[in-house]
Amino acid sequence: MITLRQLTALHWIERLGTFERAAEHLHTTQSAISKRVQELESTTGLQLFDRSQRGARLTAAGEELLIIAREMLSLADQITSLKDGTQVITRRLRLGVTELTALTWLPRLISRLVKDFPGLIVEPEVDMSRTLHEKLMDDLVDLIIIPDTFTAPEVTAAPLAIVENAWMAAPGLIGHSGVVDLAELAKYPVLVQGKRSGSGLFVNKWLGALGIELPKTLSSDSLTAMLGLTAAGLGVTYLPLECFRPLVDEGKLEIIKTDPKLPAVPYMAMYRNDRPSAFVTEVASRAVELCDFSRQLQS
Repeated sequence: MITLRQLTALHWIERLGTFERAAEHLHTTQSAISKRVQELESTTGLQLFDRSQRGARLTAAGEELLIIAREMLSLADQITSLKDGTQVITRRLRLGVTELTALTWLPRLISRLVKDFPGLIVEPEVDMSRTLHEKLMDDLVDLIIIPDTFTAPEVTAAPLAIVENAWMAAPGLIGHSGVVDLAELAKYPVLVQGKRSGSGLFVNKWLGALGIELPKTLSSDSLTAMLGLTAAGLGVTYLPLECFRPLVDEGKLEIIKTDPKLPAVPYMAMYRNDRPSAFVTEVASRAVELCDFSRQLQS
């Protein structure tokens, strides 16, 4: 059996040049150091020192073993440091979010995670909900933040927030400021999110349940593009109300009141429960704590 004492002896013999100096450094006898080397050679089946030469000269096999030995000693030091709380563990978090999260509270979440987990490397990925869910199922991301439109028994979904949406258009596009029937609204071009959008699927399902068809649609996978096209007067769209209320206040968009109102969209933090990870669970709890879709670019 290979022991750390044997590997330590090998390290200091090579570092100090002789068995005698290694023994002095380790506060033991030269015979004890020789015994550790003999045990290591017996266990590995390798001749570690060239005994035809004067001094402690490693063989080629000894040099290769020494490289591995030093890696093992370094790992042992890291394990010991865990007990003392001095070791910084390098972690990697593959975090998938939709555009709305990236526009609002993602900067604040990343700042908090980096603070709470020193050495953390965050690898964010911004994409459509369906794509992110597929990547979670393929184990290509660790945690995703998307609308609650996909389920799987091996996925845990932690509720984050309910996002209220509103129909919006450029000022003056709709002829009156009263309540608009959905059938009347459907007469205008409607800007919709693509089929891989979680909120788009949520709204489309709601419209289908009401029997509302949208004969004139423009589809985009980009929330920012939908926003720009709507402000340009190309049609009506649904947008997160609080996040884009400043544009209403600035007169760039106006809210269209409808009957019935748009449904609110629940958002979830999702991660695999068949690959238990205390770290990912902690990340999800931070997301629950910090989630806020009401303001852009939070820090």
